[in-house]
Amino acid sequence: MVQSYKARFQIEFIFRDAKQFTGLCDAQTRDPKRLEFHFNASLTALNLAKYDTQSRSLQPETQSQPIPFSMCNYKRLAFNDHLLSRFISMLDLNPTLIKSHPNYPTLLSYGIIAP
Repeated sequence: MVQSYKARFQIEFIFRDAKQFTGLCDAQTRDPKRLEFHFNASLTALNLAKYDTQSRSLQPETQSQPIPFSMCNYKRLAFNDHLLSRFISMLDLNPTLIKSHPNYPTLLSYGIIAP
């Protein structure tokens, strides 16, 4: 009974994240094949983000236990990475020096909900 309820809770999280962050409910078609493609693309994007987060947390230089997944945090990390890369390119800075600085991970994780 507990396992079934736990699975149901996880499924609700998947649909919530898919609705909020990957556009699950934003299809503008009524064709069943196109709707199926849209739903699959939305859920695939969510699964790829989850896989990327778990693969990063299991690397040797990071923690030994996996980081809890949050699509909100993943979105914020991707945005911060893009913004910092844009600053580096616009200011013509050396990306190797910037990205190897000890404070770079702190800048990447700025604004996330949980570390």
